[in-house]
Amino acid sequence: MTDRYGAPKNGVSRRSRPARIFCALFPVLVALWILIVLYPNPLRLAASVQRLADPSVDPGAVQTLAETLPSEPSAIERAVLDSVPYSYDWEVHAMPWYFPTVDEVLENGQGDCKARAIVLASVFEAKGIPYRIRSSPMHVWVDYDGKGENAIENPEAGFYEVAPQTGARSLRLPGIDLAEFADAFWQGFWPPMPIARKALLVSGLVILAAIRVMWTRTGRPARSGLPRCAASQPLIDRAEEHQRPSQEESRLA
Repeated sequence: MTDRYGAPKNGVSRRSRPARIFCALFPVLVALWILIVLYPNPLRLAASVQRLADPSVDPGAVQTLAETLPSEPSAIERAVLDSVPYSYDWEVHAMPWYFPTVDEVLENGQGDCKARAIVLASVFEAKGIPYRIRSSPMHVWVDYDGKGENAIENPEAGFYEVAPQTGARSLRLPGIDLAEFADAFWQGFWPPMPIARKALLVSGLVILAAIRVMWTRTGRPARSGLPRCAASQPLIDRAEEHQRPSQEESRLA
């Protein structure tokens, strides 16, 4: 049986199935859209995660550079930081977060903390200087004996440490300020993002949200021409139950 709109009285119609599927997959679709816009080639993200866990230290790539540097670790660090100007990953690799190889850093001539750390670690490796690579949620740096600590480069801030020379690894809960982390994340994510990518990201999310809203409205499918999400059906059924007595009374009158 159908109601006055031509839809089944139990609220189930063939056209409602796509809406139910869309509503169920909505969080997945949002996540996929964000991933595709930020990482058109998701394999580069996977490679970055692998390099964070197992940094691709390459002493051979920096052998010539290492020969021109002093043997004191802090002096080497200053020289490497000067030779690799800081730039966000958006500006160098066209993605929000990327862990480059040593060759990529040398080719680009710039990079963020990850780029500087992998070059410094490679120089230390070439010179036989003991070191450790530490990672926090907002920074990657190279630690060595005698290195001074600061707000973002200290053992308490890191959550992961690896010593490529020995293979030793350790994990721990980082002690960081959440507000500081959120600010650092935002500054590296949104301001340096290209305008075209911002527009693509926002427009896609708006379109997905608009479809979601249209399919959760209480309008009937036959009126709007669009199926509804299953979540709106109980509201419609209750509204129809309240309407039926008044319709019967009008006919008696």
